[in-house]
Amino acid sequence: MAGGLFAISKKWFFTFDGYDEGLDVWGGEQYELSFKVWQCGGRIVDAPCSRIGHIYRKFNPFGAFGAGDYVSRNHKRVAETWMDEYKNFVYKRLPHMKNIQTGDLKKQIDIRNSLKCQSFKWFMENVAPDMINYYPPVIPPPYAYGEIRSVEANFCIDTKFRPSQSNFGLETCQSSNKDIGGEQNFELTWHKDIRPKSRNVCWDVSQSSPNSPVLLFECHGMHGNQEFKYNPVIILY
Repeated sequence: MAGGLFAISKKWFFTFDGYDEGLDVWGGEQYELSFKVWQCGGRIVDAPCSRIGHIYRKFNPFGAFGAGDYVSRNHKRVAETWMDEYKNFVYKRLPHMKNIQTGDLKKQIDIRNSLKCQSFKWFMENVAPDMINYYPPVIPPPYAYGEIRSVEANFCIDTKFRPSQSNFGLETCQSSNKDIGGEQNFELTWHKDIRPKSRNVCWDVSQSSPNSPVLLFECHGMHGNQEFKYNPVIILY
């Protein structure tokens, strides 16, 4: 949840000294606030009937967009302060963050120690034990990968590096003709979606009517209209 959508009492907020003042512009505050609350004796509850208004400005009032990759720096400050040994999974997923300078973290670490906050291992085991089912620390390998060839037509599916909301079809297989271009290397990922290798667009069936088109759309990882199952004996469906 975005940091701006939390409601919290002023007294509790300043018990752990509010937001980390070292976080620039935005990004990372939602994680920081969540970890602080849970690990330091509080809890977060959903209010299903609540309504939040969020007004975006038409300009940047912060004047910090020239400050480099501040989002990654913010995330690293949170990881170094609150995630203990689990921060290494972040760096495996995003290796560029290893070399980012966080700035001084002494104040944040002192706050955590003074409040006798729980470890991140405690958080994972008691607050979010199912987290790894949806966000595994190490991304599992794809179930299958390679070209998808029509046995009858002897052509291959080719998405041709097209953008989201584009259609695609069958073309001459690159494995049969090395001189042609195209995008014919696909993965059936652990999300059970199909996507061109190294891209974040997935096959998507947005309509439920028979013979609905399969388009490219941004991957959402939530199954539904992007879930595909493969039976090597029968068909892909």
